[in-house]
Amino acid sequence: MHTTPSLIMAQKEYLQAKLTQFLREDRIQLWKPPYTDENKEVGLALKDLAKKYSDKLECCENEVEKIMEEIRCKAIERGTGNEHYKTTGIATIEVFLPPRVRKDRKNRLETRLHITGRELRSKIAETFGFQESYIKIVINKKQLQLGRTLEEQGVTHNVKAMVLELKQSEEDTRKNVQVEEDEQNEAKLKEKRIQRTKRGLEILAERAEMVVDPETTPYLDIANQTGRSIRMPPSERKALVLAMGYHEKGRAFLKRKEYGIALPCLLDADRYFCECCPELLDTVDNYAVLQLDIVWCYFRLGQLECLDDAEKKLNLAQKCFKNCYGENHQRLVHIKGNCGKEKILFLRLYLLQGIRNYLSGNGEVACDYLSKAHQLFKELYIDPTKVDNLLQLGFTAQEARLGLRACDGNVDHAAAHITNRREELAQIRKEEKEKKRRRLENINSLKGMGYSTHAARQALHQASGNLDEALKILVSNPQMWWLNDSDPQTNNCQESPSQESINQLVYMGFEAVAAEAALRVFRGNVQLAAQTLAHNGGSLPPDLQFSAEDSSSTPSTSPSDSAAASSASTDEDMETEAVNEILEDIPEHEEDYLDSTLEDEEILIAEYLCYVENIKSATKKN
Repeated sequence: MHTTPSLIMAQKEYLQAKLTQFLREDRIQLWKPPYTDENKEVGLALKDLAKKYSDKLECCENEVEKIMEEIRCKAIERGTGNEHYKTTGIATIEVFLPPRVRKDRKNRLETRLHITGRELRSKIAETFGFQESYIKIVINKKQLQLGRTLEEQGVTHNVKAMVLELKQSEEDTRKNVQVEEDEQNEAKLKEKRIQRTKRGLEILAERAEMVVDPETTPYLDIANQTGRSIRMPPSERKALVLAMGYHEKGRAFLKRKEYGIALPCLLDADRYFCECCPELLDTVDNYAVLQLDIVWCYFRLGQLECLDDAEKKLNLAQKCFKNCYGENHQRLVHIKGNCGKEKILFLRLYLLQGIRNYLSGNGEVACDYLSKAHQLFKELYIDPTKVDNLLQLGFTAQEARLGLRACDGNVDHAAAHITNRREELAQIRKEEKEKKRRRLENINSLKGMGYSTHAARQALHQASGNLDEALKILVSNPQMWWLNDSDPQTNNCQESPSQESINQLVYMGFEAVAAEAALRVFRGNVQLAAQTLAHNGGSLPPDLQFSAEDSSSTPSTSPSDSAAASSASTDEDMETEAVNEILEDIPEHEEDYLDSTLEDEEILIAEYLCYVENIKSATKKN
């Protein structure tokens, strides 16, 4: 059988994991006698141990001995580093470089932990030949923050640091000055894209909490598996919008195979998902899909060993799928009528579990998972002629794949399924837009009565959208009006109420002192002042009396206001650009995450099944 470089590398990784496993089980410490002498040189006992393990693994003794010597040297190096850290406080960081520079590079770096992230990045760039501005560092599944110290970010001795490269180093890519300039510009553009992604998602998340016209202003909403909006507390909604937004952006980079830019987005998504309540994460499959995407991204970067909790993430994904879809997918079938499309997630899960177990030395377990993935691949494979038939009917290739998988490959059933789903979604979207429009009208009605946007939104949320109930809530709780509101139209501050307004309230029967105090609190709004005084027997409630004095002072106009106004249009253009860039990557089809041609998966399943089959067939060469 022909042996390829990738097969040799995979076999070595498997052997290394298996030998590490044996050493741990037998409680053998290679850095101590009789395997290491007093001069830290290899002892004769290592050869005997290599013979024992090569017989057990049925593979070449020389290869086993060579790998065990590598393990021994690394253990000694690690022990030396531990002693050095204890005596000097200088920590060792294991640096995982991109594949193109990883070969024959010593990936260990010594540093003190009180330095900043920026200083560590500079040291890594200088040591390994990168341009500082064009690399990102990931430690403990988080991007290294440049302005904070390593200690503040939880960086410890022997931690693993992964380098993500936005461009190749000068010595590898310099062909001429123009090429170099082009690549630097490309790296800068990539960094700007990451920053625009962050700003665009923040804007869209803020709009999710605002009241916007659905016909004219783009915003992100949270919908369930049928496409209907989900009600939830504002703080959780914002975190979830950011989490899902970063996930979609990361998935867009994954599709373009830009894994170095995808990973920071996916890790940010993971961070925001963790701000949501655990009960929510158990009922939606987004979080499980994200775990798969993170592990997939690490694998595609060739850095799966840098993800210490890959097994934990895959197990978490499996648990989330079970909670969300139900045992044997019965909840999913009840909601959607089938589970054919979701099987693709389990194919990816089993494939990654197979790869991880293989690289951990668990050949038999890897074989079981890879066989499951292979079986699902055969079930999900689609005849290209069937896709062509549906394309001729006016459906997209994505709709065709999803429809055929939902209908077990039946073209007629798939066509009907796609048509019905189009009609259902069109109706749901129409209803959701109408609901959004009604909410906007109700808020405008309350604003017309003098209430702030913030107060109106909060009251309507408590009243489940009922305008009359919301008004009762506002009248009964006048302190709700005293909420910061960014809307200048409802924020008319004045230093003191006009005598005319005070006279109006006195004419209604209120005391002049109480009238003036109420007008100060409500910034001259006669209607709100009258409602509150009437509701509270002619005086302000105690919790609003403190603000009567505070509201009399109005901040003066800043001399820089006009200057700020002149740049407003520029800022607005930049925000529009950032939002549009996000929206371009939000897929039109709500089941885009379930669509795949399975081309990559097919290659990897075959490749790793081949590796597993070669484990026992490897012959002795000694």
